[in-house]
Amino acid sequence: MTDRFDCYYCRDNLHGKKYVKKDEKHVCTKCFDKLCANTCAECRRPIGADSKELHHKNRYWHEDCFRCAKCYKPLANEPFSARDDGKIMCGKCGSREDGNRCQGCYKVVMPGSQNVEYKNKVWHDECFTCFECKQPIRTQSFLARGDDIYCAPCHEKKFAKKCFKCKQPITSGGISYQDQPWHSECFVCETCRKPLAGTRFTSHEDHVYCVDCYKTDVAKKCQGCKNPITGFGHGTNVVNYEGFSWHEYCFTCKKCSLSLANKRFVINAEQIYCPDCAKKL
Repeated sequence: MTDRFDCYYCRDNLHGKKYVKKDEKHVCTKCFDKLCANTCAECRRPIGADSKELHHKNRYWHEDCFRCAKCYKPLANEPFSARDDGKIMCGKCGSREDGNRCQGCYKVVMPGSQNVEYKNKVWHDECFTCFECKQPIRTQSFLARGDDIYCAPCHEKKFAKKCFKCKQPITSGGISYQDQPWHSECFVCETCRKPLAGTRFTSHEDHVYCVDCYKTDVAKKCQGCKNPITGFGHGTNVVNYEGFSWHEYCFTCKKCSLSLANKRFVINAEQIYCPDCAKKL
């Protein structure tokens, strides 16, 4: 007598019939479809014994139902991504939906495309542009001011200190005089063009001069000794009277040599006298 080979559920004899083995139990196709089949995550219908089943993370699909939720492309033999909301997407649609968005155009930056990453943000290569000139940075160096990106020339033009003399940006070095920035090569004597950094100099009407040129070309001449009044060294104080100037130490009585700075004096024939000597003339 032949041993019986029955369906676990309906006890129909399975000899010569199609059946499914489920959890070590032999089940006829009818009982399998009714009692054991998984439900398709897409169409919500049972995945029968005669259907090809696909599964991913405890979810199941008919082969024909396993499609991209965006473009409906069949994904049975294609790479795919599963979103947190349960949708299955092809690689292209998944990148568009979940991928990083360009900070310039706000479109998705596709994997493999040329892009720029900076401070955990991403741009298309052509969207990473200078805030000032709007040209792509690409392989150039750049600088940031807040959230704005500048190519080096534009940053220099917009933010670098301007030389008081030539009005051009100072990119490195430079010196400061009277709270004004200068290129070292621009801080020169107005007359002889000698560099003045680290040397003695003076200024006159927004121009700077070395000591020698100031004495020769700019400084007033003392009416007493006829030498330039430079303000350097001994006798920096000056006496001015009716368009003439004297070193303080030269402003003395012609006759008795008494210093007349801050004192009464008399001028006779362009000479200075104290009141007492003037009376004797």
